[in-house]
Amino acid sequence: MKKALEGIRAFATEEDGIALTEYLVLLAMVVGGVVAAVGLAGGNLASAWEGWQTWWGDNLNPPA
Repeated sequence: MKKALEGIRAFATEEDGIALTEYLVLLAMVVGGVVAAVGLAGGNLASAWEGWQTWWGDNLNPPA
């Protein structure tokens, strides 16, 4: 148990561990922002794709 606590203390005092933690938090924030943006724009994006699908279907396959 003592060895584990020493390892945790050593990790906490190293600057590499702190920098890694900061980058992971930043990465989590960026990923969260992307997920939120896709979630908010998802409905509009789906309707835009449906509009393009209808346009292509009407113009490439004209009624006989």
